[in-house]
Amino acid sequence: MKRNLEKELIKWKNQGERYPLIIRGARQVGKSYLIEQFGKENFKQLVTINFELQPNLKQCFNSLEPREIINKLQMQLSLSINEENTLLFLDEIQECPQAITALRYFREKTPKLAVISAGSLLEFTLNSKEFKMPVGRIHFLYLDPLSFEEFLEAAGHGQLCNYLTSLNITDATDEGAHNKLLELVRRYMLLGGMPAVLREYQNNNDLSECQNIQNSLIQTYRSDFGKYSNRAQHKHLLKVMDTAPRLVGKKIKYSEIDSESKSRELKNAIELLSLSGIIKPIYHTKASGLPLGAEITEKIFRLNFLDVGLMQNICGLSAQIAVEQDIMQINSGSIAEQFVGQELIAYDDKHKPSQLFFWIREKKSSMAEIDYVIHIDSDILPVEVKAGKAGKLKSLRLFMVEKGSRLGIRISQEKLSYFDGILSVPLYMIGHLTRLVRNIT
Repeated sequence: MKRNLEKELIKWKNQGERYPLIIRGARQVGKSYLIEQFGKENFKQLVTINFELQPNLKQCFNSLEPREIINKLQMQLSLSINEENTLLFLDEIQECPQAITALRYFREKTPKLAVISAGSLLEFTLNSKEFKMPVGRIHFLYLDPLSFEEFLEAAGHGQLCNYLTSLNITDATDEGAHNKLLELVRRYMLLGGMPAVLREYQNNNDLSECQNIQNSLIQTYRSDFGKYSNRAQHKHLLKVMDTAPRLVGKKIKYSEIDSESKSRELKNAIELLSLSGIIKPIYHTKASGLPLGAEITEKIFRLNFLDVGLMQNICGLSAQIAVEQDIMQINSGSIAEQFVGQELIAYDDKHKPSQLFFWIREKKSSMAEIDYVIHIDSDILPVEVKAGKAGKLKSLRLFMVEKGSRLGIRISQEKLSYFDGILSVPLYMIGHLTRLVRNIT
């Protein structure tokens, strides 16, 4: 399965001033597989150190001196590391925080050696009070579950990807392609973008076994929580994990997660799950200027889950997705909102952690809510996920007038169109939002 992040890795490899790289992302999104494939295809030699499987190699990093570290690794592994053509991959690096600290010195003292690291729940180490991040000496890339377009490619629908790339606002959408793509969106909502699930689907087309793998992934996340019970009670992490998928699309009240727990305890659990990448907070923004994150209200937020496939599994929606033709109505539209949020993150800048925002106005005479607020270049744009026809866009119009947006975006099952300031984008074209908006002058 090809990942779009590979393009960024190739750019990194070809940089004259190359920094050690850390790939960040939730557990099981395919970090190790991506790096190893990239290493095999782009370097003469790949040397993988897995600190979980090879704990004895931690002692090689007792020193922060790169050449001393390399010499120790060469002796331990009985191989030669050539700085000109080797990729050194430090996997499960959270098990050896000293190795993270050492990365800064690789840039300074062995700049020709390519070094990439990754790890499960790495964010807990990077954000712990005891750990000091070597700021400015390490670069990051962020990996998420496969996007819908990556899913299309993996499922053998490259021609549909090419069709979408060529489709413009002034073109008539092919009816057959439109229906096929909506069918595939429904299938993606069932499977999600976790690599292990999609690999099973590719190989055997067995939806039942795909659900079993989803169950296994969910249990893996739950098992991880026990390692961090000293930072938040285990039961609060489990409670948020189980409840968050059912609250997608809703403004969060701590009492709806657990009426018997203190809000401070649940807030801490949400922060930890956000660090691990399992949930994605969506904060209310005033949307009066850029950056959108400068005007957020932290007490007003919603939650998205890591993956739409895992979300529907926890909510028990697989049967409904399999038979329901109107995707927007499934679970009162929450699964469509999850899908859209996940897609917005998937195509965001991978050099920084993605952020999602929404907007709400709670006035008795003028209630309004916008599902997502994004910016493309200098434009702040409202995004509504809609089941209804184009006439029911009161909140979208109100936001456009109040914030001076030059257009509004409606995401639905309708075909691509632009009329009266509203860009109507089908669910399967979220990856092309930037291109479409820039084409509207």
